Amino acid sequence: MNPRNRNIIIGLVIIVIVAVGAFFAFNQKSTKNTESKTVTIGIMSGIKEDDIIWKSVSKTAKDKYGITLKFTQFTDYTQPNAALANGDIDLNAFQHHAFLDAWNKENGNKLVALGNTFITPIHLYSSSIKDISEIKSGDTIAVPNDASNESRALYLLKSAGLIELSVSGNTLATVKDISKNPKNLNIKELDASQTARALDSVAASVINTNYATAAKLPSKDSIYAEPVSKDSAQWINLIAARQSDKDNETLKDVVKAYQSAATKDAIKEAYPEGQEITAWDLKLK
Repeated sequence: MNPRNRNIIIGLVIIVIVAVGAFFAFNQKSTKNTESKTVTIGIMSGIKEDDIIWKSVSKTAKDKYGITLKFTQFTDYTQPNAALANGDIDLNAFQHHAFLDAWNKENGNKLVALGNTFITPIHLYSSSIKDISEIKSGDTIAVPNDASNESRALYLLKSAGLIELSVSGNTLATVKDISKNPKNLNIKELDASQTARALDSVAASVINTNYATAAKLPSKDSIYAEPVSKDSAQWINLIAARQSDKDNETLKDVVKAYQSAATKDAIKEAYPEGQEITAWDLKLK
């Protein structure tokens, strides 16, 4: 073979080898960059309105960050934090700051807030009266029995002028902190999931929005709504993670996927009456 031709052939072979190597290297890098990551989030079950929101968040997480969201549903507030602390899920999204603070105090500060989601004013409902002024002496009012939501309910009753408390601000209140009860109301402490079911046996019930929605109780039918102000910061809902995952970039990207314009639109679609208010950019006055 002519030496010149041989050199040309050798040169072409080298070029092909380099090109093939570059192709596989690029393809491997591209696959790595677009590889889907999976994050499991604990949420409360049985709320189709929230399904609308999470469907939107899932799309944003997948399209923008390559993250696949999976969900574990829980039936009461005692479960999601324990599941997160135990490593059964990667994140949860069901609680406000006061609830997380109370849980951490009892369980050794194992969880952290990664980002705010929304705030939902709670409401006082009744199946027997139409106005809060109709509450009579000796009536029974049901409230959630977990520390943070009971406190929130008591502050609601205070703002409605039904009771007075010996504590204020971010201090958690209990029934022992009721300093004045002019109508001698009976405060009945129940699991939050039971407050809506208790409506037929009490004069009124303080019901968290997710349980009110599941029970088909529109906020417009409540007899009193919690005011939203600068004192409401502790009631802002959040996405929580384990302390060890506070700097996990994938989990932070899930928060970014939630805190998006698409999520705002989904919340407006799911809750057209404004029951949920986006809180990651909320300015409280």
